[in-house]
This record gives sequence, structure tokens and C-alpha cells, in this order.
Amino acid sequence: MRWLRGLGKRRPQQDPARQQELLRELRQRFGPHAPGKLSDQVAQVSAVLEGIDGIAVAAAVLREFADAAHADFARQSTALGLAADRRNYRQLWESAGKRLKSPLFSAPGGLHPYVQVAAAVNVVGGQAATTVQIVDPLPLLAHMFEILDLTLAGWEFGRVLVDVDGATLAVNLITAATAIRGEMPDPPPLPQPARTQMRSNKSVNVLDPAVSRIVGQWNPGKQMRECLLA
Repeated sequence: MRWLRGLGKRRPQQDPARQQELLRELRQRFGPHAPGKLSDQVAQVSAVLEGIDGIAVAAAVLREFADAAHADFARQSTALGLAADRRNYRQLWESAGKRLKSPLFSAPGGLHPYVQVAAAVNVVGGQAATTVQIVDPLPLLAHMFEILDLTLAGWEFGRVLVDVDGATLAVNLITAATAIRGEMPDPPPLPQPARTQMRSNKSVNVLDPAVSRIVGQWNPGKQMRECLLA
């Protein structure tokens, strides 16, 4: 039974100094300033984030990125005389539309959504059973759903380009969140933006900027229903 998994198990030992080294390496070695395509760097970052310290750093990356995105979004919304609710960015973006810019690409600290963040999602989702032992899954899930909310709402209301990298990130956020929830004895309720998206059956055209054409379609609501309600 799932609720018995954690009984009698000792929490794995972590190395904070090693985690700081890994985080510095992620900032310095990878990102738009590094050679090669962003998507090619994701596998490299994932390889760096090995072991329990790698999982802890991946969770820290998602926390830092979500916090920075919220700070940027709050600054923008205040300038417009609006208030940013961290639990539901979709509602604000629907009201403000293209007056808001996506905060996913302006995060300080050298973290890029399609490199370090994408790799962090793969790491925590690919090792979900270990992840829930290493870090508190509740804030981790909240950060993942925040990033997903900003991504999907930006496409729908902010006229953000739906490209291959963004669609891949969104798909992996859904599957990783599903995996982590599956390892929890009592997963939290799904956030409101996720429930709203699941009621939609709209597909988005996915563009590959490298060839300047649409390479496929994806239905976020359908995948979320199939994964998160299974």
C-alpha cells in the first residue's frame, strides 16, 4: 500500500555544499549564452543533476524560477493597477491580455525555462518516488503548476508564441506533476487554473522556429484530463 512506503525509511543524506556547486554550474555553463540549441542542453543539465543532491537542486531551480516569475508578474500588474494572485495567473492575464509580458523569460539568476527549468522538471518527474522523499512535494507541485499556468495562459491571452520548446516544457510539467502526485498518499486538490484548463478542449498549433512552420497540434486540456484525473 502506498501509505506504507515511507515507514521505516531514513531520509537520504544531502550535501548542501555540493548542491550550491551544482547550482553555480547550471547558471554558468548552460543557457542562451552557451553554444548549441536550448533543447540539446536539457539532456546535459539533466545529467549534471544526478543523485539526491541533483534532485534537491532541481526542486530549488523550480522554486527560484517560480518566485522570480511571480515577482515580475506582480510588478507588471501593480503598474497596471491590478493585483497578481499567485494561485491563479490565468484570471489576471485574461483581464490584462497583451498588456502583460511573460515573466518566464526575464527571470534573474541565469535560469531559462527551456534549459535549466525544463531539465529540473524532467529530473523530479523521472524520479518521483525519490523526489517525494528528498523534498516537500506540496510546494514543489505548487511551483510546477505556477509555471504551467503562466505558460498556458501566456499562449491564450498574452500572444506568447507556442513553439516546440514551450510545448515540450508544458507537456513535461503535466507528466511530472502527475508522477509526483502518484507517489503521495494524499495529493492536494488541483489548482483552479488547472481545473479551468481541463474544461477546455482547444488545441494549439506548435511552431518550430528553426523551420518557420507549424509542426503539430497539442490539446493541453485533454492531456491534463487524461493524466491528472486518471
